[in-house]
Amino acid sequence: MRDPQLGLDYSRVVHGDQKFAYVRPVRAGDRLTVTSTIEGIKSLAGNDILDIRGEVHDEAGEHVVTAWMKLVARAAEEAS
Repeated sequence: MRDPQLGLDYSRVVHGDQKFAYVRPVRAGDRLTVTSTIEGIKSLAGNDILDIRGEVHDEAGEHVVTAWMKLVARAAEEAS
């Protein structure tokens, strides 16, 4: 998500949607790692919409949860 080549201006990004599919509950003390994948990017009305999937695993490499989110990078305002 912080890849400079992606070129996201986070001051213009809003959270659009999110859902989760749990394999097991997250427990206190879990040390988790997330691998994010951009599944799609589309433009709509000048805004870029990113569909992102995050695979969450524990220290043993066991799958804990999959998270999907939609981010909207709002179009830059035109100078007046």
